[in-house]
Amino acid sequence: MILAVVPNPALDVTYGLGELHRGRVQRVRTVSERPGGKAVNVGRVLHELGERVLVTGMCGGPGGVALQAALDRAGVPADLLDVLPDVRRTLVVQETNGVTTSLWEPGYAPVDPPAAADALTRHVSELLAGADALVVSGSLPPGVDPGLPARLVDAAIAAGVPAVVDVSGPALQAVAAAGGAVLMPNADELAELVGHRPSTPAEAVRAARRLLPPAGQVPAVVLTLGAEGMAVVRPDRAMFAAPPERIQGNATGAGDAACAAVARQLAAAGSLDAVDWRGLLVDAVALSAAAVLRPVAGEVDVRAYRRWRDRVKVEEA
Repeated sequence: MILAVVPNPALDVTYGLGELHRGRVQRVRTVSERPGGKAVNVGRVLHELGERVLVTGMCGGPGGVALQAALDRAGVPADLLDVLPDVRRTLVVQETNGVTTSLWEPGYAPVDPPAAADALTRHVSELLAGADALVVSGSLPPGVDPGLPARLVDAAIAAGVPAVVDVSGPALQAVAAAGGAVLMPNADELAELVGHRPSTPAEAVRAARRLLPPAGQVPAVVLTLGAEGMAVVRPDRAMFAAPPERIQGNATGAGDAACAAVARQLAAAGSLDAVDWRGLLVDAVALSAAAVLRPVAGEVDVRAYRRWRDRVKVEEA
């Protein structure tokens, strides 16, 4: 079972329209509302692939009721804590030409942020007894200590469960400093960690090496570089792979699909030492590309994923 932790879930609202014109009243053609938040999207992708997954995290209020109901309808198991006054919404405007505009609310602060973080840490520690991998992904509610994801990783390490973390800002810096988890930064997030933005995949790989021992504490970095591809950087080797073809669509959920691929490979291996990193990279590139073909985050084109998985070429980096 893969445990996916969403500290700051959302209800994702997607508007479909012909073309977005600023400053004008426009009629929306289609509207969809789905459970969201990065780890929720990870859980939905894993569920679609037939993996056992359990979503947990902070929740609450009327939005939390709607979120739980949406997860129930989707068949995604969830065990959420009622510690937030409400759940934020994210608005995605999808134009017919493929251009996507996203507006993300910051979320609601818990009434007692330290108590909420302690409650989630205890809850995750209990659930780790039945888990094969841990995912911590997404933003934190306002007021919550950015060290929370690092605490959750510590709990996973104590339970002997491999962990992958996809966070940003101070939370990412805290996890990187503590070590122990696979990190999944994009180019901007890598720049936050190393102090400059790499201009090429090769430069990104060199920068990511600074996070590995002996300079850092991170056992592996999985770099997501958008349409250029992805890289896995380990102490013993680094690999790069690009999508098998140029893909147009909605890239909003591509990183979450890649995180789902990493999590399922960690769960299958059981430990970081046993991971097939080449297979992990192939799976992540193919699955993230297949997510671009879907109009909303948390879904993948399974047939395209299976077709592309055999066509992804891995190069030493």
